[in-house]
Amino acid sequence: MAIDDRTAPPTPAPNRRRSVPAEISRSWLLVAGTAADRFERAQRSRADQIILDIEDAVDPAAKPGARNTVASWLAGGGEAWVRINDVTTEFWADDVEELRGLPGLQGVMLAKTESPAQVTDTWHRLGGHTPVIALVESAVGIEEATSIAKAQGAFRLAFGSGDYRRDTGTSADTLAMAYPRSKLVVASRVGDLPGPIDGPTVGSSHPILREQSQVAVSLGLTGKLCLDTEQLPVINEVISPTPTDVAWAQDFLDDFEARGRVIRDGSDLPRLGRAQKIQRLAQAFGVEAR
Repeated sequence: MAIDDRTAPPTPAPNRRRSVPAEISRSWLLVAGTAADRFERAQRSRADQIILDIEDAVDPAAKPGARNTVASWLAGGGEAWVRINDVTTEFWADDVEELRGLPGLQGVMLAKTESPAQVTDTWHRLGGHTPVIALVESAVGIEEATSIAKAQGAFRLAFGSGDYRRDTGTSADTLAMAYPRSKLVVASRVGDLPGPIDGPTVGSSHPILREQSQVAVSLGLTGKLCLDTEQLPVINEVISPTPTDVAWAQDFLDDFEARGRVIRDGSDLPRLGRAQKIQRLAQAFGVEAR
């Protein structure tokens, strides 16, 4: 269907979120592609990025309609990522065809990625410039993560934790899930990608969400999928540098400049790198020293 033939969507409201680059974005809010009434609210939320979902969140019979709804919103001024169906399904080709070239498409999240070719094929079909987040959701995907991270078009890796547990029989226990998370972290580093995005925490308990977010950060993940706007403040806080971290970084950098940027011992370079990273993230996330 041509863009001009689509039903004109409401004009999206201005985006009042802090603009955070996708490569360092912390919170990734999933919104069902059938829930057009939630698109604008999501765009105004505290999410660093929003993902309109036309894969798992949509019944197969409703996927063509959801795809059209999402495409119309993106063509009419909305901005979002889109989680598309995996390459092995009958929906993938239509997903990339309808989304290709839409002005509001910030990138796609490719469901159930299991090979680098799937990422590259998607990237090429979308025109060779739209970033692709590879959502890894199976044992095969985890073991192929390093190759996937090196694929042309790969932007970040993300962890489909629920499907991974279903595929492998792994429990949600922190220790049991440490291997796949660490695998994605190492693969991202080898592929020269930003840190990976963790799977969502299901439920309304903020203490559990905080604990799981802290575990993800401790393993090296730098983002998290979420299903509810109420989770956003917790995720953003936990994945940001703390005010005391920012104060330490500022003090170290001030001292480094005051001594003429002289390296005194073997610990200075790692500390300098950490301080500079904290400072960059603090500026992007609006965290002030305290």
